Amino acid sequence: MQRRGFLVATLLGAGAFELAPGQARTQATKASGPPKGSLLIIGGGKMGPEIGQAGRQLSGGADAHWVYIPTAAENVADTQPPGNLIASGASVTTLHTWDRKRADSEAFVAPLLQATAVYFGGGRQWRIVDAYGGTRTEREIRGVLDRGGLIAGTSAGATIQGSYLVRGSPEGNGIVMAQGHERGFGYMQNVAIDQHVLARGRANDMAQVVAAHPGHLGISNDEGTAALVQKNTLTVLGRSVILITDGAMHDGKTYYTLPAGSRFDLATWAVIGT
Repeated sequence: MQRRGFLVATLLGAGAFELAPGQARTQATKASGPPKGSLLIIGGGKMGPEIGQAGRQLSGGADAHWVYIPTAAENVADTQPPGNLIASGASVTTLHTWDRKRADSEAFVAPLLQATAVYFGGGRQWRIVDAYGGTRTEREIRGVLDRGGLIAGTSAGATIQGSYLVRGSPEGNGIVMAQGHERGFGYMQNVAIDQHVLARGRANDMAQVVAAHPGHLGISNDEGTAALVQKNTLTVLGRSVILITDGAMHDGKTYYTLPAGSRFDLATWAVIGT
């Protein structure tokens, strides 16, 4: 996996929730990414070649073993993994169930044991939590990351990767905070993730999450834009921007923007270059 990290570096130019197993946070660390592996957090919409190239490199290219999870979708049968993210020739297994007992079974999670990458499709993030939260499936997805693999996802599949689950209400995605549906899968800690942010007029929505949960960082991706996260470094890929909401005002706004090529330190909440 060190080789994959090198390839991507070359490509790019170089409070309220428990820590995930194996993660440690010091008092000076405001937020954190995964100790091992990589995250590709996509804000929905059509993704450009730079996002697809990063995904293919990090997953292992043609030798990758992908697990595609379409469970967030309303019509699962109509969904398919994005061809420009998954390399031609790579192995792809679709994993889906609504049955939590099945999701907790050894047979169901078997593809995850060999996976080098996982892709969460779009839809509504509460469906992912209701199906897999607290089950063996959730544990083995994290196992892919702990082995140095890639977890990618778009829209709902982006939001699920944070520790706080934004727009988790089954009643509608206009509800930003929903009691009982506030726990994401926590691949990033002290972080809430939103998507489609400019395309759907959501720029200021994260401010209420950060106000209600002090110490959390809001990361809001626009469409066609991804956050590539390796350890505590976030790099912006794509055609638009990511908005950062940190509880402060920035030139009269509750957020500031990171354009493509920007790099951000999750531990200090500071921009570290482009």
